[in-house]
Amino acid sequence: MTAFDLLLRNVRVVRHDSAEPELTDIGVVDGRIARIAPGIDPATARSVVDGGGKLAFPGVVDAHQHWGIYNPLPEDTASESRASAQGGVTTALNYMRTGQYYLNRGGAYADFFPEVLGAAEGRSYVDYAFHLAPMSREHITELPHLVESGVTSFKIFMFYGSHGLHGRSADQNSFLMIPEGERYDYAHFEFVMRGVQAVRERFPDLADQISLSLHCETAEIMSAYTKMVEEEGTLSGLAAYHASRPPHSEGLAVSIAAYLAHETGLPNINLLHLSSAKAVDAALRMAKAFPHIDFRREVTIGHLVADITTAHGLGGKVNPPLRPREDVEALWTHVLDGEIDWVVSDHACCRDEQKFGEPRDDIFVAKSGFGGAEYLLPGLLTEAARRGLSHQRVAQLTSWNPARRFGLTAKGALAEGYDADLCLVEEGTPWVVRAQDSESTQEYTPFEGFKMTARVTDTFLRGRQVLAAGRVVGEPTGRYVSRSGR
Repeated sequence: MTAFDLLLRNVRVVRHDSAEPELTDIGVVDGRIARIAPGIDPATARSVVDGGGKLAFPGVVDAHQHWGIYNPLPEDTASESRASAQGGVTTALNYMRTGQYYLNRGGAYADFFPEVLGAAEGRSYVDYAFHLAPMSREHITELPHLVESGVTSFKIFMFYGSHGLHGRSADQNSFLMIPEGERYDYAHFEFVMRGVQAVRERFPDLADQISLSLHCETAEIMSAYTKMVEEEGTLSGLAAYHASRPPHSEGLAVSIAAYLAHETGLPNINLLHLSSAKAVDAALRMAKAFPHIDFRREVTIGHLVADITTAHGLGGKVNPPLRPREDVEALWTHVLDGEIDWVVSDHACCRDEQKFGEPRDDIFVAKSGFGGAEYLLPGLLTEAARRGLSHQRVAQLTSWNPARRFGLTAKGALAEGYDADLCLVEEGTPWVVRAQDSESTQEYTPFEGFKMTARVTDTFLRGRQVLAAGRVVGEPTGRYVSRSGR
């Protein structure tokens, strides 16, 4: 009698709640894990895969990606979800907003969001969901409808009010495509927070998973320092960009955001891609100052493995910037001390012809952001082996913690009843990052030439294999994940 659709044999299962991996088998029925036990009879399964003793990690819940920011959303969904599968990512949460880039239009989310869902449908190799940014007053009134549509996480870009996306000031109304007479400023941020808190009170069953994320940089500081760096002319490349967006700009923005959360009574705050010692210091100080606020702290794999001297060229331009090595080491101290909640890719595919401006070596005309989901788990595990970070903590940082925060109730764990999202990892076999090996359409990577010691060989989405022996296989079956509880 057939009991399982898939039997994954001979794998060392990594759990978020267990100190050591367990050599066992995994039986899957209807896309969910039905049984985890050693010695399951292969005759009870329609399909059997021998894991060869590899580590089996929960599928990565990459809580910070940007499909469609520089390329048409349908194209990015197809190609960048393939790159995600290469990195063991089985769920990608994408930030999306109105304004320039993305769909390049403003208006109500009632019109905008269905277009987003339609553009992505049927194209992804991994499951996906969206965080949305309330850019206008109208968007704040739409929050209840968005929650009913499955969106429970929202975002504020704190620097957009008077600083451009790529490093110089820009007219905010035309860039953000918000109505004349409206401002995207601290007052708007306050009203967004009040709106998110109101929607938490309106949907008490979902309140724990309704949260607000913040990109914490201070526009006025960055504008002043960008002018200083350009006028002095002594720095170039990633060092110049780091200096133009100094770490204390992050720290100040974190402090402002924290007090606004306190003022508005909004307890669920996510501090995104903290990149520096000063940023994390500010985040920890605010947590002590406002213990009733449930701050979650995020870092990216880019900020954990690359710095302004080791990243490969200007392709490493990102917001907030890559930092000097001392900031990388400070971030790792906080990771090892348990003070970081999750690690993400901040994947934003930006092809060569879009990334670099004229002249090509001017960091301030290059665009911000790069892909990296394919290196998220391999990069973290490579550093983990060197620094003594356990497999259990990696599973928490990449799967369990973000899944719980963002209401992905069937994701994030290798346990019976959860979606059969998982990846197999081979450790101890060195390999070198080459952009040409990525499924992303981005032709370069700031990680070019980096040596890795962990590789994702196989990825399964709801029990269906989407990566086999390092290659994407089959057709896209990823789904939009509604988080409305319906």
